[in-house]
Amino acid sequence: MATRRYLLVSDFDQTLSFNDSGLVLSEMLGIAGFETKVSGLSRLNLVQEGAELAYLLRHDPEFRRVRREHLGEVGKRVRLKRNIGALVGLLARGVDGHCFDFYVVSAAPEEVVHSALEGLVPRSRIVGTRFGYDADGEIDSIQQVAAGYGKVAAL
Repeated sequence: MATRRYLLVSDFDQTLSFNDSGLVLSEMLGIAGFETKVSGLSRLNLVQEGAELAYLLRHDPEFRRVRREHLGEVGKRVRLKRNIGALVGLLARGVDGHCFDFYVVSAAPEEVVHSALEGLVPRSRIVGTRFGYDADGEIDSIQQVAAGYGKVAAL
């Protein structure tokens, strides 16, 4: 019997995790009003749905202090849903002649998702929002956003 291959793609925030990583970042840094800022951006249709955190990290004065190491720390603090490791293991082993290529495509910053899923999902199978950093470690550009159509384009 021939093996059938399947591509299985998951989001991260509130799919593999319980909370939005932007909310965890805001709480960690003591920045109030994250949800209000996100809903304001959504109402204005200023950014692609899901890309609000990327916009805030690049343009909001309170979020401009975020550095790469903050994003990695957020990933360690994000609470994953139960049995993610077991799910990833099952998919890697396959089931009765069916094998699965599991990827995570998320609007969350790649540093967050890499840190949260370290040891579970290889970095090469994670596509997230990618930033450029200046010499002081400040985010100076958004290189890729995996939100909306960006998720489709990532595939």
